Amino acid sequence: MKRRETVEQWFKSLQDSICSELEALDGGSQFREDLWNRPSGGGGRTRVITNGQLIEKGGVNFSAVHGPLPEKIQHSLKLPPSEFYGTGVSIVLHPENPWVPIIHMNVRYFETSGKNPEDPSTWWIGGGIDLTPHYVSREDGKHIHSSLKTVCDNIDEQYYSRFKKWADDYFYLKHRDETRGVGGIFYDRLNDQSENKSFDELWDFHQQVGEAFVPIYRHYAEKHRDKKPTEVAKNWQMVRRGRYVEFNLVWDKGTKFGLDTNGRTESILMSMPPQANWYYDQQPEEGTPEAETLKWLKKDIDWIGND
Repeated sequence: MKRRETVEQWFKSLQDSICSELEALDGGSQFREDLWNRPSGGGGRTRVITNGQLIEKGGVNFSAVHGPLPEKIQHSLKLPPSEFYGTGVSIVLHPENPWVPIIHMNVRYFETSGKNPEDPSTWWIGGGIDLTPHYVSREDGKHIHSSLKTVCDNIDEQYYSRFKKWADDYFYLKHRDETRGVGGIFYDRLNDQSENKSFDELWDFHQQVGEAFVPIYRHYAEKHRDKKPTEVAKNWQMVRRGRYVEFNLVWDKGTKFGLDTNGRTESILMSMPPQANWYYDQQPEEGTPEAETLKWLKKDIDWIGND
């Protein structure tokens, strides 16, 4: 129980600090908070910011839920009937300006306990940060990857390449043959058995990932927010937001898990942009910034190197 309390309180404090820093960075809007309870156990704090000077729509959500593990998830995790507990913070920011990227972070803790003494119990952490620019440049891709490599190297020099590859494969729209953006890092089901590291070591890494979010996003906001958008850029932003919607509703496991565990729909779908467009067979003209962006939406790009 002590571990749950420690983890849960830190996630709440992370939500508080990130909301405060984002309000200051935005300078024009504040978060609205909805407190909610889950009928079968637990609840959360959904915080949404809209119509800001920087952020058109964004959410910073905390949740801590528990109860019987749904049968569908039991099968996917290869577990017997169990009780589960899950807590974490999830963030998606959709900027007003198309030159500023979309950013996503999730940091979570999950555990299960069997209903019988002989049944297995487990715990793990998972999450990561990834960036979805509407317009991609190597320079912008390099910054997030360099920042996250520093975090990973603090615990294990193999983590960055491993988790970067995991993000490339996870944030991938198979039906479009595109990555969602420039990626970042993604990891799941890390525990003492999978990593040969203690809970304290893994938890320290997890905290460093959470604390890296605001400095990374501040870099892009300050770099791009004053660049004037054109009508072409705004239209392209709507197209790229459409791709974001497609990933979240078709491929994202977090969305599916939330719905499968009877989570709060408004909180689960907080990641949706306020507006998006789909044009039939839309093909950017060769040589345009839009066409150049599509060339970067591939797996296994070495953003830190020179390829």
